[in-house]
Amino acid sequence: MSHTSLPRSPRFRRIAPAVAVAAAAALTLAGCSSSSGGKKAAESGAAVSVGKADTPRMTIAMVTHAPSGDTFWDTIRKGAEAAAAKDNVKLIYSNDETAADQANLVQNAIDQKVDGIAVTLAKPDAMKAVVAKAEAAGIPVVGFNAGLSEWKKQGLLSFFGQDESVSGQALGTKLNDTGAKHALCVVQAQGDINLEQRCAGVKKTFSGKTDNLYVNGTDMPSVKSTITAKLAQDKSIDEIVTLGAPFALTAAQATSEAGSKAKVATFDLNKDLIAAIEKGSIQFAVDQQPYLQGYLAVDSLWLYKTNGNYSGGGEQPILTGPAFVDKSEVDTVAQFAAKGTR
Repeated sequence: MSHTSLPRSPRFRRIAPAVAVAAAAALTLAGCSSSSGGKKAAESGAAVSVGKADTPRMTIAMVTHAPSGDTFWDTIRKGAEAAAAKDNVKLIYSNDETAADQANLVQNAIDQKVDGIAVTLAKPDAMKAVVAKAEAAGIPVVGFNAGLSEWKKQGLLSFFGQDESVSGQALGTKLNDTGAKHALCVVQAQGDINLEQRCAGVKKTFSGKTDNLYVNGTDMPSVKSTITAKLAQDKSIDEIVTLGAPFALTAAQATSEAGSKAKVATFDLNKDLIAAIEKGSIQFAVDQQPYLQGYLAVDSLWLYKTNGNYSGGGEQPILTGPAFVDKSEVDTVAQFAAKGTR
């Protein structure tokens, strides 16, 4: 597999911050389609046919920190696969939530001489050395989902995701309108920079009290029992904030078992969570559009290799969220969640 000789990012210094804002607005609008547009897209089938590139076949590796079985990451992978199919790309997807093992997966991609790597930087320090190796080998690297504050420091071409601090602050502000007084922010992986930033953002803008509760996200029965015990211990908790859809559904079960009246809000979506919002057992979700993150990460590498493009000009991240999904708009989003793309 060849590595087309392309210049490093020109780092367009004159790009205004408004570029990122405009990109975020455009992508958020893409996620919040009108009823007619959403209906037409949904009726057109599982995926929109846009043809297939006739460019030379290339191989792109996507390496994430995803735990196995998490539906959020299934959605990211579907987006990546859709872009790969369109761009005539062979996609090699791998994941490991242990930082050292994730770094080994990146090294495997380097050893395979792939044409590009898309990687998450949940624990940036653990990835720094191997990302530098990829770049030294002439392999372009983009970041997505985790690592907004680190992607430029590590020399990545582009980044696709949401500002987790901003999204946390947005959720905290929204909680102020619900009348909540004491929020419990449930963190399923201690030390994950994305998750810590979300809870910190909530605490910054929420006018009530915010506590963090650390749980073992790989053991859902343990998650439920830990939340249940905390609710039984502290009756003042009237709001639970979870950082992933499966944990929100488990938290709702925990509130019932504890006899608590606490409400549940969350980050991220899946099909079951959409149904819970429709029923009212979950208040709302912050959607960062994971399908879009996977799609754009792969597509950007194809564009770089075939046309020398830098998404965001190599200077600004492409923001895919945050957008709120609540009862007022859940029906539109449900059409796409049923297909596993939202």
